Amino acid sequence: MQNALPPLNWLRAFEAAARHLSFTDAAAELHMTQSAVSQQIKSLEGHLGTPLFHRRPRSLELTSTGLLYLPVVREAFRTLLRGTRAMLGPQSQVLQIQSNITFAIHWLAPRLGRFHALYPDVRLNIRTELWEPRDMAEGADIEIRYTLSPPPDLEARLIRQDHYYPVTAPGYSVGLDDLATHPLYDCAKLMCNWPSWAEDQALDWPNPHVTYCTTYSVSMAVAAAGGGVALAHDTIASGLIADGKLVAPFEHRVAMQEAYYLMIAPHARDIPAAHAFSDWLIGEIAAEDNLPPGLHLFTNTPG
Repeated sequence: MQNALPPLNWLRAFEAAARHLSFTDAAAELHMTQSAVSQQIKSLEGHLGTPLFHRRPRSLELTSTGLLYLPVVREAFRTLLRGTRAMLGPQSQVLQIQSNITFAIHWLAPRLGRFHALYPDVRLNIRTELWEPRDMAEGADIEIRYTLSPPPDLEARLIRQDHYYPVTAPGYSVGLDDLATHPLYDCAKLMCNWPSWAEDQALDWPNPHVTYCTTYSVSMAVAAAGGGVALAHDTIASGLIADGKLVAPFEHRVAMQEAYYLMIAPHARDIPAAHAFSDWLIGEIAAEDNLPPGLHLFTNTPG
């Protein structure tokens, strides 16, 4: 291995590829071609004198060296980020938010005006995810994740756990006796699904066909257009119900196993804007749920 440090762009390509375990996904994130990412990682491996990935036919796997090197590279990037923010000062800070896409569209976006009215000097960049990511995006300060349980190595606060239920367009005719004959829609790969909702009230459920979508935004849009019946929950559907775009035709609601968590990255613990955003979000949810003011997020530490 050479004594000189490898170029920063090689390290960036390695970190992104290790996070996604995909050269293609890393290339999309870095706005590069797949071959360019692959070449940069080959150059880094040549510089270090050891392979960092096992290249499988359809996947990547970190070698033992790659597993040891990854946290070193990540901590180096975090140190650079902290130092840059400290040099620029608080007025130049931009808070990086990573969020579940449906939460961002149907809960966060309609309330952002209130946040900016309270904190006009805080700038936000909001990155959305369709699926639960393996890790927080590099550089993200705060993440809102919809999942069964948060990763144990990050500070996390349970911010909401809803009940789920069917929704339709106003005027859409459906009853429990013929529900299974209607077009049914749901978000894929969740515990709160149609069979679970039917089982909870002992419905005769003939395992009808369900169209699965990668996000609730799509399934609820179909329902709002009168195309069938979709499952939803209050966090994402209450605004559409209040606006008269959706209705809940049945009273029965089932407690969700998945929940929304607010997580903070280690490098963001000393960022005032991160405190402001997390306290504002927790306060908004507490006000909606008629709860007393929440405890400060940063008092809950991993371990």
